[in-house]
Amino acid sequence: MFEYLVNVMPQLISGTGITVKLFALTLIGSIPLGILFAFVLASRLRILKLIVQVYVWLMRGTPLLLQLIFVFYGLPILGIVFDRFEAALIAFIINYAAYFAEIFRGGIQSIPAGQYEAAKVLRLSPIQTIQKIIIPQVVKITLPSVGNEVINLVKDTSLVYILGLSDVMRIGKIAMERDSTLLPLVGVGLIYLVMTGVFTLLLKQIETKLDYYR
Repeated sequence: MFEYLVNVMPQLISGTGITVKLFALTLIGSIPLGILFAFVLASRLRILKLIVQVYVWLMRGTPLLLQLIFVFYGLPILGIVFDRFEAALIAFIINYAAYFAEIFRGGIQSIPAGQYEAAKVLRLSPIQTIQKIIIPQVVKITLPSVGNEVINLVKDTSLVYILGLSDVMRIGKIAMERDSTLLPLVGVGLIYLVMTGVFTLLLKQIETKLDYYR
């Protein structure tokens, strides 16, 4: 068992490149988009707010797997074609942006009104208020929730095997069928445990460093 795992692990690790790339690009794309949508949700712009609310409802109310299938297999019917990785990335970004939007909206709305009054007294511009008052506090308030979504994202990347991408899950499945053993899935599980463990520790360190409002 141990010898087999040692032999198969290099194959499995080779698939982590796709997994890590998808994870990183999803965060880069979805967090800024989520922040933008959060400000719209917390604003008084009724039409834009309604549009974003419907979008968030759709993204959070339907499975990510369905969204992946729709982007890759459904959109070509309308003449919109993406390659496998692009389709996966688009689906992940629009899905996670919706979750981040709700998280950041809660953080924005939890800031006391007195903070905004203080910004006016200090004659800060709206941009300065966002940069110096809102964003730092929202980051601190929402970090635990954002951290949970980051860990979920690590695990959700396994769904891309449905599109035929050579990620760690697909390679593990191929090895399992080839060798007629469940051990490759054990190796896949170990890889995901390591990744989630690393990100959990990093997030805890960040949370500790940002613990300056107490």
